[in-house]
Amino acid sequence: MMDADEMARKMRQGELFHGLRLLPGAWAVLRVDGRGFSRFTQERFEKPFDPRFHGMMVRTASALLEEFQGIYAYTQSDEISVLFRPDWSLFDREVEKLVSLSASVATATFTHAVGVPAVFDGRVWMGVDERSVLDYFAWRQADGSRCSLQGWCYWTLRKEGLSAAQATRELDGRSTAFKNELLFQRGINFNEVPLWQRRGSAIRWERYVKEGVDPRDGSRHQTTRRRLGVDSELPMKEAYERYLRDVLAAPPLEPR
Repeated sequence: MMDADEMARKMRQGELFHGLRLLPGAWAVLRVDGRGFSRFTQERFEKPFDPRFHGMMVRTASALLEEFQGIYAYTQSDEISVLFRPDWSLFDREVEKLVSLSASVATATFTHAVGVPAVFDGRVWMGVDERSVLDYFAWRQADGSRCSLQGWCYWTLRKEGLSAAQATRELDGRSTAFKNELLFQRGINFNEVPLWQRRGSAIRWERYVKEGVDPRDGSRHQTTRRRLGVDSELPMKEAYERYLRDVLAAPPLEPR
């Protein structure tokens, strides 16, 4: 009969992904997505966009950014991407733990905010250089813009009385120009829709000066601290790339 140590060694051989770690020197993104959120949000929030839902997603993204010590978070629809530098070493860069814990933190934070159970799943993305990072976030923003236009068209048709199948069929294979015109004919200029709906929102660290008083002698002192700031008016394309380059070039900020 095997002793306890031998049994433990044998059983751990079945933990296939336990030793998998992020590649050394790679940029990393943890991305979480709401599971089954199409029905979940339809039953609880205004469509196509509800500021309350977006606020909860921003809160969830902020929790992930702070908990996992990331440098930048981006959220659109029901997804969140959090960026980490190549030298990030939390949990020894263990993939299994990072993916499971990011989904857990998102699930707990959003559930607490909304008041009913919600579930997120997680995944990890790796990039070899800054160019890869810029392309990743351009991809997610473009996806958010595409889904935003689709959502506005779909729910406009649904509110006119079309069924889910009819609205889907009406939009299937249609061009961006067609969808913009569909909205325009109904008094909706998609270019005037709030930017957070079309481009998503970012959460990033920012510096601020805090003034304190020394209780010993009453002297005033200023210290630089960090806090999370939310940007809901993001640029896009080349301007968004410049925005991201500023994020990547910023020196690390000490914890507050």
